[in-house]
Amino acid sequence: MNSIEQLARQRCRARRGPEHALSRVESEGLIALFPGWALSDNADRISKDFIFKDFHRTMAFVNAVAWIAHAEDHHPDMEIGYGHCLIRYNTHDVGGLSENDFICAAKIEALAPD
Repeated sequence: MNSIEQLARQRCRARRGPEHALSRVESEGLIALFPGWALSDNADRISKDFIFKDFHRTMAFVNAVAWIAHAEDHHPDMEIGYGHCLIRYNTHDVGGLSENDFICAAKIEALAPD
């Protein structure tokens, strides 16, 4: 099994087709590495709501996430409000979760405040 650090060092690859989707068991094993992240009930999405002291810290985080998404060509859904940013990942091209979702989540965890 990968660690968060190992995942963060990887790069996203193009993954198309259901053969690249992670199973529920694989997703449950990986999500256990990510404190505060949740696996959706049908195991097709991961999410975490990041909390910040104020709006400008939230926006700095959002911009850093946008940079990661651009660099990896793998984009999350984000909901942004005063003092928080909800991140949701899944891989549309596989119809669920792929390793790319966890690679990006690991990169984002490196940004997160303690």
